[in-house]
Amino acid sequence: MATNAGGLRFIRYGSLHGSVLGVEVVLPDGQVLDLMSQMRKDNTGYDLKQLFIGSEGTLGVITKVSILCPLKLKHQTVALLSLQSYDHLLRIYDKIRRQLSEYLTSFEMMDAASLDAVVTNLEQSHPLGSHNEFYAMIELSANDKDHMESRLSQVIEELMSEQLISDGTYANDDNHNRFLKLKSYRERIAEGLLRDGYSYKYDISLPLNVFYEIVEVMRERLKDTDCLKVVGYGHIGDCNLHLNITSKAFDKRIKTTIEPFLYEYVAKHKGSISAEHGLGLMKNSYLKYSKPVEAIALMKQIKKLFDPKNTLNPNKVLPND
Repeated sequence: MATNAGGLRFIRYGSLHGSVLGVEVVLPDGQVLDLMSQMRKDNTGYDLKQLFIGSEGTLGVITKVSILCPLKLKHQTVALLSLQSYDHLLRIYDKIRRQLSEYLTSFEMMDAASLDAVVTNLEQSHPLGSHNEFYAMIELSANDKDHMESRLSQVIEELMSEQLISDGTYANDDNHNRFLKLKSYRERIAEGLLRDGYSYKYDISLPLNVFYEIVEVMRERLKDTDCLKVVGYGHIGDCNLHLNITSKAFDKRIKTTIEPFLYEYVAKHKGSISAEHGLGLMKNSYLKYSKPVEAIALMKQIKKLFDPKNTLNPNKVLPND
């Protein structure tokens, strides 16, 4: 809650800012602030609970939460599609979003290097008959499984006829093992990358028109270093890219080649240096690349108001003076 963690299904269910109805928080001086509620509509005064969501424990300790939980739909289907270019990926996303919007739960992008980290490093069989430059993993949910899968089959046939995809497969949760196996190719990417040795992890937001460009830019910047892989995967539906770079061991030259160039690139394209995992200690000094100086100054005033002695999680989130 305090990190405002997102996830694969953000595209359907949104962020915690929209789902949390109330919180109870222990403030730095020990005072218990009761903001608990079960009401979706409460337009009285400032919405203080929002300050604590994503505050990373710097303003108070969240001890209770009232959260709006959506009903779980009865059936899930996951499809994995193979495609030749990032442009094809965007065209597929547009078509899926328009024609299957009532079912769409997540839309994930994986490049070839991401999938290879699972297939090669974790010694898994390739999920499709053909290798390609990009892969889209789409999750759909519905109560009417037959209608959902009929619509999905129709859309996949159209994508094939338009030559936007080269290959594809899907599984529903009736076939539990195959369903989980197919999803694992996305979920195990980070695990596969760690087999290389050391992983430099970045969690950024970028507009879709430049979403994958940074991966190619970083490959060019790092080509003369001891970098092993530069991979890009993430949540197309909310513009959240996981940029991961690996080497056999930590290499300061690689780190300085990445930072602060990456953050400057993100700022240039009006993105965010942290899409869903927060700033903590490692990124707090780079906040200026996502927020103007006036906003940072106001955040510091809020921190001082709640925690004048800097008791809670010091030196996190906000840059040091």
